[in-house]
Amino acid sequence: MNAGKFKPIELWGNVETTNELLETDISANKIRTVWAELIPRTGAMLRGEADTIISKCTHKFKMRYGSGKDIEEDMWFVYRGQRFDIKFILNPRFKDESLEIFVEEVVR
Repeated sequence: MNAGKFKPIELWGNVETTNELLETDISANKIRTVWAELIPRTGAMLRGEADTIISKCTHKFKMRYGSGKDIEEDMWFVYRGQRFDIKFILNPRFKDESLEIFVEEVVR
């Protein structure tokens, strides 16, 4: 694994907090920054209703196992202001050395 290609990536998720009325709120918050390599995988341009163009891009984040072992599929990454939703998490050959997290870029 070439750590020189790793970039800081923000990990976000829905976090429970208690407000001033002691009620539980759920809101999107940055959880932490992880170091990962962003690898483009595929992309497609689709036509939607009323001639709108929809872009579907998928990527893979590759990181060390220890830094990502608690990441769950309901979380997402933010890199350079762009959101990437997690589709599935792969532990290659179950060696607990690295993780490959397949994501879909959210186009706004």
